[in-house]
Amino acid sequence: MKQAVLALVLTILTAPAWADAYVPVKEKDTFIALVDGKELRNVFYGVRLNVLEEGRIAGSAIGWDIEGNWTWQDGYFCRELSWGGDPIPYNCQLVEARGEERIRFTVDQGAGAAASFRLR
Repeated sequence: MKQAVLALVLTILTAPAWADAYVPVKEKDTFIALVDGKELRNVFYGVRLNVLEEGRIAGSAIGWDIEGNWTWQDGYFCRELSWGGDPIPYNCQLVEARGEERIRFTVDQGAGAAASFRLR
């Protein structure tokens, strides 16, 4: 069951990026200002994350804890996660924002699939 849910979450987190009013975030300070003190939510899939300034990620998805670490490298958000004890491999992602209410991460430095979140 957990493997099937993991496959679903990974599919969700790799949905195609849509061309819209998102603007690339290239500076770490800009990224931190966007996420500081906010929860990243994808309510439809039950994902809630906190990306903390000191380089930690904490949250949950579909009832299982998410934890990990992140760094900012060459204009990309690079993270390594564990979801319910299962590793999610290291990946550097393009970050884009739509105002101060939405943020989108696109895997493989913007060349792959994307996931968007509300900032609450």
